[in-house]
Amino acid sequence: MRNFKGIFPGVFSVGNMLCGFLSILQSFEGEAIHAAWLIVLAGFFDALDGKIARVSKSASRFGIELDSFADFVSFGIAPAVIFYSFRLFILGTWGWLIGFIFIICGAFRLARFNIQARLEDKPYFIGLPIPAAAITLCGYTLFSYELWGELRYPEVLITMIIVFSALMVSGVEYFTLPRFSLNSRKNMIKLMLILGALIAVLIRPKLVIFPIGIIYVLSGIIREIYYIVHVEPKIDDNLLRRREEKFKIDKTDLS
Repeated sequence: MRNFKGIFPGVFSVGNMLCGFLSILQSFEGEAIHAAWLIVLAGFFDALDGKIARVSKSASRFGIELDSFADFVSFGIAPAVIFYSFRLFILGTWGWLIGFIFIICGAFRLARFNIQARLEDKPYFIGLPIPAAAITLCGYTLFSYELWGELRYPEVLITMIIVFSALMVSGVEYFTLPRFSLNSRKNMIKLMLILGALIAVLIRPKLVIFPIGIIYVLSGIIREIYYIVHVEPKIDDNLLRRREEKFKIDKTDLS
C-alpha cells in the first residue's frame, strides 16, 4: 500500500509530460490551438500531483525530480516550440534565440526550485513559476486565435517571453495555491478568488485564461513594489532610530 501511494502522484507527473510531448507533435502538425490546450491540460496535472502527494503523505525527492522533468518538457520546451512554429520563425536566428532564452530561464527556475524544495507547503514561490509563465503565454495563443484567427502582435509576444523569462530567475515572490481550509480569512479569500477564476474559465476559457495569467504575473510585481516602497523604508527608519538612540545613550555615558 505504501508503494502504491508513492507511485500514484507520479502518474499525474507522467500525464503532465505526455501532454507536453503531444503539444510538441501538434505544433509540428500546425495545430496551434490544440498545442496550447495541451499545455493548459498539463498545468492541471501539475497542480494535482503535488497536492495528491501531500494529502497522501507520499511526497518524496524522487517525486520532486520527476515533476521537474515533466515541467521542463511541458512548460519549457513545448511552449517554445509553439511560439517558434507559429510566429517567431519569421525572425530567423533571433526567433529561436528568444525561444531558447525562455527554455534556459525555465531550466534555471526549476533547478533553483529543486535546491530550495521542501516536502511541506510554502506560502510563496521565489520567481515566477514556469507553469504560470507557460500557461499565460499559451493563453495568449488561445486569446489571439479566438479574436483574430492567428497569433498576432509578435512584439507583444516577444515582450512577454523576455519579461516572463526574467521573472522566472528573479527574486520576486508569488503566492502558491492555498490549502483547502477555511480557518484563515486570507486563505478563504484566495480560495474564493480561485473558485471565481475557475468559473470564468469554464464559461469563456479562450478569452479568460490569458487575462487571469497576466493578473497573476502582475500580482508578484505589484507585491514586490509595495514591499520596496512601504516595508523596506520602515525597516530602514527603525534601524536608523535605534542607531540614533544608541548614539544618544553612548553620548550620555561619555558625558
